[in-house]
Amino acid sequence: MKSLCIGIVGALIAGPVHALCSDDHVGVFGDWGHASFSVEIADEPAERNQGLMFVEEMPTLDGMLFIYERPQAVSFWMRNTLIELDMLFLDGFGVIRHIHHRAQPHDETPISGGPALLTGVLEINGGLARRLGLGVGDVLRHPAFVSRDDPWVCVAQD
Repeated sequence: MKSLCIGIVGALIAGPVHALCSDDHVGVFGDWGHASFSVEIADEPAERNQGLMFVEEMPTLDGMLFIYERPQAVSFWMRNTLIELDMLFLDGFGVIRHIHHRAQPHDETPISGGPALLTGVLEINGGLARRLGLGVGDVLRHPAFVSRDDPWVCVAQD
């Protein structure tokens, strides 16, 4: 538990608003600060269909980022998913439009981002969105999403 708290506090240390230009990391920014996640990308139909099914555990600040080619209505279920998940539904600018908290393993009830047309979904460990203070209107930074009103710096890795 102590290492979990240290990891979460480390993720929230405020710094300049930037994100790594790397497919395997995202930053989520809000009035509360920011958090960084290591992510696996699901941008092909087969990867999106598989999702996090059969994953028995996931490190605290890991997740899966689903990316769609064009804005669309998206829906998920938890068939064959073994861990509880929070789902952050994103528009084309990376703005969080809806959060589904604590999706339950094996539940086949459809989970959608509402009527909005979306281009991404970030799945993280269940309960983590509330623990970190993530909310609707916060912004996810990743090369797959464009900036709207607030310019941000994407720091290229060497």
